[in-house]
Amino acid sequence: MFDEILGLPVHPLLVHAAVVLTPLLALLSVAHAALPRFRGKFDWMLVLTAVGAPVAVFVAKESGEAFERNLFEGRTSPAVAAHESFANPLLISTAALGVVALLLVFGARKWPKAAGTVLSAASVVLAVVAGYYVVRAGHSGATAVWGG
Repeated sequence: MFDEILGLPVHPLLVHAAVVLTPLLALLSVAHAALPRFRGKFDWMLVLTAVGAPVAVFVAKESGEAFERNLFEGRTSPAVAAHESFANPLLISTAALGVVALLLVFGARKWPKAAGTVLSAASVVLAVVAGYYVVRAGHSGATAVWGG
């Protein structure tokens, strides 16, 4: 399922969705926390990226594993291993940020203000963590392909 589309490897094609949606989720989450009076204007974007970014990262991770199996047949390079080491932390941090973002959009208005404040703080921290891992994964992937 995660191997090829029309004879082309899926990973280099679909990884771009994770590279775009994860930072967008991080930015929207921080904006939601920092700009409360504008929340109603971009709640729908936050919901879409909160769902889409973790899915994109999951597909990128799974397709990367399939790509590695097909390309290297059990052998791997240190550069690919370094790139692969960022996959799970990126998936976990993006999924956690997605859950917190959904809780903020759908639950924070109904809960005490302190709960909303804690969730907002958590979303900012998780946005930084997810941003860090998407940059590290992207950079290490580019380094694995083009050297550097």
